[in-house]
Amino acid sequence: MGYCYLMRLGHLIILSLITCSCFDKQSEPEDSDIFLPSRQLAELTDKKLEEVSGLAASFVNPGYLWTHNDSGNPATVYLVNEQLEIRLACTLQGVDNRDWEDIAVGPGPEANKTYIYVADIGDNNANHSEKYIYRFEEPVLNEQTAEVTITEFEKIVFTLEGPKKDTETILVHPKTKDVYVVSKREKPVYVYRLSAPLATNDTLVAAQVMSLPLTQIVSGGFSPDGQEIIMKNYENIYYWNIRGASVADGLSSKPKALPYTEEPQGEAMTFNIDGSGFYTLSEKIKGEKTFLYFYQRRNN
Repeated sequence: MGYCYLMRLGHLIILSLITCSCFDKQSEPEDSDIFLPSRQLAELTDKKLEEVSGLAASFVNPGYLWTHNDSGNPATVYLVNEQLEIRLACTLQGVDNRDWEDIAVGPGPEANKTYIYVADIGDNNANHSEKYIYRFEEPVLNEQTAEVTITEFEKIVFTLEGPKKDTETILVHPKTKDVYVVSKREKPVYVYRLSAPLATNDTLVAAQVMSLPLTQIVSGGFSPDGQEIIMKNYENIYYWNIRGASVADGLSSKPKALPYTEEPQGEAMTFNIDGSGFYTLSEKIKGEKTFLYFYQRRNN
C-alpha cells in the first residue's frame, strides 16, 4: 500500500469515528418532564383490534381516535372512544391492506376539511418499489351507523428517493400539508418528504430530507400547531420543539426523551387535537395486557 493511500484511509477512519461519536452523543437525549407520566385509560380487549399499528385523533369527532390493523387484515379504519370501544368501522372499497403501518389526520385538498391519511408503507424485507397513501375526508360519527364503505378516496403512489426501505411512520404537517415518511430498521433512520399538493395521477418521489441517529422508529406526529414533533420506537419517545425552524432544521437538534410506559409492541401514537397531551397504543401480544395510555402536558 502506498503512503497516500494509507493517509486517505486514516482520514476516512477518523471521519467515521467522529461521525459515529456525534450520532452516539445525539442519540442519547436528555430526559424531559414536559409531559406527565402515563395515565392508563382502557385495556384493549376487542379482538378486531389485536394488531393495531396506527393511531390518530379525530378532529370532527372530538374525544375519539382513528386506528387500524396492519398487514393481512381488512382494509378498515376504526373510530374508537377512550375506552377502546369501536363506534364506527370504515372499509375502503376494493383496497387491500398490504401492510398498513400508520395513520394521520390533517388538512387536504379542500380548505376547512380534515382528511384521514392511511399509510400502506410497511415493507419488512424492502421488496416493494411503490408505497401507497389512501386519503379521504374524515367521516362524522352517526349514532345510527356502525359500518360504512368508503368509495371516494384518493390513492397516492410514491417511491422513496434512493434504496427501498421499510417505513412505518407518516407525519402530515397541519399547515403546509407536506407528508413526511420515516424509515425504520437502520441506524440512522431517514426522513423523506412528499411536498404538497400531492398529485394522484402520477408516481411521486419522496425526497430524502435528512437522517436521524435513531433506529426502529414506528410512529410519530406533529402537534396541532405544527410546532412540535414526537416519534417513538419500542423503548423511547422522542420530542422536538421546532418553533421558528423548518422541519429539517428542527429535527437536526437533539431531541428530548419523554416519559414512556413500555408496551408489548407499541407502534401507535398521536397528539390529541388541542395539543394538551398524546396517546399511545400497542398491538396485542399473547399473554400480555395492552392499554391505551394518555400523557398529559405538564402545566407550567
